[in-house]
Parts: sequence; structure tokens; C-alpha cells
Amino acid sequence: MEDIHHHENTKAVINRMSRAIGHMQAIKKMVEEGQDCSAILIQLSAVRSAINSIGRIVLQDHIDHCVVDAVKSGDQKVLDDLNDAIAKFLK
Repeated sequence: MEDIHHHENTKAVINRMSRAIGHMQAIKKMVEEGQDCSAILIQLSAVRSAINSIGRIVLQDHIDHCVVDAVKSGDQKVLDDLNDAIAKFLK
């Protein structure tokens, strides 16, 4: 089991995720109601942007805390895991 991480931006990340989830629910309703595809695509783009913003916050928090600590202690696994996570996030 992995360690529980508590970073300074946890509340901001959770708040942004809640907004993105609400936005996705609104888009689902748009689809169910048969609204204009262009409008749906624009809203999906907004959600993608919000998710990317959340990812940047999580990445910065990870670098500022976990990676800094890992470099100090010589923990290569954290750096390898970060490289893997970035590659997957950017796919």
C-alpha cells in the first residue's frame, strides 16, 4: 500500500476536480438532450483544459515535495515513477 500524501494544494485539487465532474455531468445531460455537437465539443475542450490544469498542480506538488525528498535521500524509484507517470499523462 502506498503512503498517503498530504500536500498544500490538496483542497484546491479536490475543488477543481469537483467542478470538472459537475461540468462532465452537464455535458452528459447535453448529449442526452441531443444538443448541438459543436457546443458539446467546446464544453469537452473546457473539461480537458481543467483536467490538464489539475494535472499541472498535482505535478508541481509532487516535484516540490516527493521528488525533492527523493533526490535528497537518493530514491531513484520516485524519479522513475515520475517519468512513467508523465509519459502516461501526456499520451
